Amino acid sequence: MSKPFFGFFLLVFIVLAACNDTATDKAAGTMPAAEKELRDAVVAHPDSFALKEKLIKYFSDNSNFGQAIAETENAIKVDTANAKLWDIKSMLYFLNRDTTHAIAALEKAIAIDPQPVYKISLGLTYAQTKNQKALELSDELLKDPKAKAGMQALFIKGFYFSYMGDNQKAISFFDDCLALDYTYIDAYKEKSICLYNLSKYTDAITSLKKAVALQTTYDEGYYWLGRCYQKLNDTAKATENYQLALQIDPDYAEAKDALNRLK
Repeated sequence: MSKPFFGFFLLVFIVLAACNDTATDKAAGTMPAAEKELRDAVVAHPDSFALKEKLIKYFSDNSNFGQAIAETENAIKVDTANAKLWDIKSMLYFLNRDTTHAIAALEKAIAIDPQPVYKISLGLTYAQTKNQKALELSDELLKDPKAKAGMQALFIKGFYFSYMGDNQKAISFFDDCLALDYTYIDAYKEKSICLYNLSKYTDAITSLKKAVALQTTYDEGYYWLGRCYQKLNDTAKATENYQLALQIDPDYAEAKDALNRLK
C-alpha cells in the first residue's frame, strides 16, 4: 500500500555496503571497531540503558535485525519490566517483517506501561494485519481524554478499513482525521490511495497536492502523484513526479521501477 510504515517507527535503514563490510570483518575473524567500542562501553557501564540502546541501534542501522533483537533480548533479561525495550523489540521485529512477534512485543509493552504511543503503534500494526483489534484500540484511545490521540485513533480506523478493502469507509475516517488536523500528511496520502483504488484519480491528485504543499520533501506524495498522472495518461507529469520522489529519496525502489517502466 505504501512504503514500509513505522513511519511511525523511526529506525533508519543504512545502505547494504555497511552490511557487507560487517560481514567481511566477521568472516576474517575480527570484530568491527565500532561494535567492539560499544560492547566494551556496555561491559564497563552495565547499568547504562543509553549504551545498550546504542549497541542495538548499531546492528539495526546495519540491517542486522537478528543480532539487534538478540541484544534487546539480553537487555530485557536484566530489566524485564522496561516497556521501552519491549517497544524497541517490536520495532525490530516489524523491520524484520515479523508482524506476529512485533505485535506480541508491543502487547507486552502496553501491559507494563499503557502509554498512548504504544497503543497507536499496536493499532497500526493490527490494522496492517487486518486484525479487528485495531478498531477496539482506536475506540479505547478515543474514550481516553488524557491520551489526546483522537487524530491518531481515527487514522487507525481509516488504515484498517483501507487494508480491508473498504475504501469509501476508510476515506470517511481519513476525512475525520484531517478535520482535527489538516496538516496530517499521511492521512492525505492514505486517502489518496483509497481514491486511486476507486479510480478517482483527479480527486486523489487534489488530496496529494495538499500533502506536498505542506511538506515539499514528501517523497511518497510525489510517487503517488506520479501514479495518478500515469493513470490519466499524462506521462510528462508522471515522469516529473517520479523524478521528484527520487530526488528526495534516491533509493525509492517503487519510484525507480515506475520511472523505468515509463521510459
